[in-house]
Amino acid sequence: MATEITVAELQTAMPSQIKGKVTESLVDLINNIQADDEFKENYRENLISYTSVMQEGRFTIEQYLNAVRYVSYKIMGDTNVKAYMRTFPDKYARFKSKGVADKDIASYVTAYNKSKLVNLIYDQSMVPTHVLNADLFQKALNTQAELMISASSEKVRSDAANSLLTHLKPPETRKLELEVSHKESSVIDDLRKATMEHAKVLKESISAGAVSAKDVAQGDLILEGEYSEVK
Repeated sequence: MATEITVAELQTAMPSQIKGKVTESLVDLINNIQADDEFKENYRENLISYTSVMQEGRFTIEQYLNAVRYVSYKIMGDTNVKAYMRTFPDKYARFKSKGVADKDIASYVTAYNKSKLVNLIYDQSMVPTHVLNADLFQKALNTQAELMISASSEKVRSDAANSLLTHLKPPETRKLELEVSHKESSVIDDLRKATMEHAKVLKESISAGAVSAKDVAQGDLILEGEYSEVK
């Protein structure tokens, strides 16, 4: 019998803004889904695993439950229409009772299959290729190692050794390069020029006897130019 999900488990997995919406009745709805134990177990695990998608948009928890259920059926091999029918049995029954054509139902299903929430969950459910084929990768390495040691052709042994060196090469240590650029702003540049010009004027005034060095030393440095008051 499939393990039932608890309120605490679902609340822990959900983003903080959703936790309060996880109720006992909602969890009962999940646990009472009419399905075989294998699907219930997968559905329960998927509900816990994909909760991060709730932070990607303004989705209700009911929309999340339905989308995870739909994708869970799809992962197990159902067609779009069959997964939709099993996820929304009441809605599908209404379509049929109203005489909605199959092609129109298929259009509604396609639209749901392309919805943002469903595709966010699809992305979460994707297993990286290197993880999915880890066993094949190891077998390939074993084959190359065997050829490197026992092949009669020197070229085959060399190619196998090079292949192993390439694929088993340790990751390179990346050095953090901190590029510091000293770009002087036009304001600083203008201030420097003004200071130098003012110093030149003072020097000429001292030489001409207009002011004394003492007066300059005790005076305030006043630069001509525009300024703005900082409040």
